[in-house]
Amino acid sequence: MSPTTRSALCLMVVCAALFLSVAEARRKVKCHNKKAYPHCAGYQFYCPDSCEHSCYVDCELCRPVCSCDKPGGVCQDPKFVGGDGITFYFHGKKDRDFCLLSDSDLHINAHFIGKRGPTMSRDFTWVQSVALLFDDHRLYVGAQKTAAWDNDVDRLEISYDGQTIDLPATEGARWQSSTLPALSIVRSLGTNAVTLEAEGKFKITANVVPITEQESRVHNYGITAEDCFAHLELGFKFYSLTDDVHGVLGQTYREGYVSRVKMSANNPIMGGEHKFSASELFAPDCAVSRFGRAGSGIAMMSELSSVNCASGIAGRGLVCKK
Repeated sequence: MSPTTRSALCLMVVCAALFLSVAEARRKVKCHNKKAYPHCAGYQFYCPDSCEHSCYVDCELCRPVCSCDKPGGVCQDPKFVGGDGITFYFHGKKDRDFCLLSDSDLHINAHFIGKRGPTMSRDFTWVQSVALLFDDHRLYVGAQKTAAWDNDVDRLEISYDGQTIDLPATEGARWQSSTLPALSIVRSLGTNAVTLEAEGKFKITANVVPITEQESRVHNYGITAEDCFAHLELGFKFYSLTDDVHGVLGQTYREGYVSRVKMSANNPIMGGEHKFSASELFAPDCAVSRFGRAGSGIAMMSELSSVNCASGIAGRGLVCKK
């Protein structure tokens, strides 16, 4: 074997090793619905490069899908994909709480964490936790603060009506409420990823992800080794919203809603921060709160004849866009 051939083979081996190490760093996901999708259940997929830490398997298509590419997605700093399919950003402010959705029987607030660079006029922000109010119940999902990130260490914190929920760190581990059997939480991965569902109300995918060194360098976040700003990337699906729903994300599900963001901008930004600000995480007191009010009624399919409906997060229910 010539020196040139040996060098080429060595290079191929090194490249293959690097590829495998990068692939192993990405999350692996599976379809868990064996009953409805036996053709796909059990197969394992790597998350795509564009969302290596947060994806799920579309069981019908039998392929991994980035959580942030579907209506109801909330991720990054923070990027929203509205119920109308339009992508926009809502920056809010660090260490503050904002109303993501408010309806007569469902209210969702988010706590933002963040950091401001020395030359910045606004905060870099991410969603650290969310609080849900429904049926006289309180559900909390949050990312615990951590310095160095390790995919094998669970950084999820979940509580229901003030009681901490301890799920075994095993993929498929399931918790079901004894007081509200329609509410369940399932680990979609062994650590840092769950699916929460209240039948007839909502289905949520929640992943805890860090700000990586590469992300910090590319976006000039200035993240240090003391705090990797672990945060949530979320996918929401709703089953019974009224047409009076509001909130940063909620308003985009209203019939006839017209987005106010400047679509010609590279990063369309949703304003109106003062309207969505809440006094604390579990307080449904933002200026656009609808919680506890008699709504205008659930939008029936007969009222939505002019919209295009398709499944968002795998499961029952529809996400509709005009």
